[in-house]
Amino acid sequence: MNQRWQYHVVDLPPRMFETMPERLQAELDRLGAEGWELVSVVQVPTLTDYARLFFKQPA
Repeated sequence: MNQRWQYHVVDLPPRMFETMPERLQAELDRLGAEGWELVSVVQVPTLTDYARLFFKQPA
């Protein structure tokens, strides 16, 4: 049987990592409690260089 996945993408501004680590931690904890697993983080090169977080969970 093939495992099916749902995906969730979150874009974060750079300041979230620098000035709001507690808020970021709370959001990651919330998503984890909902069954989402963080599988990748990619820096998106733009004028603001935000981060894109990819999550998955069983469908």
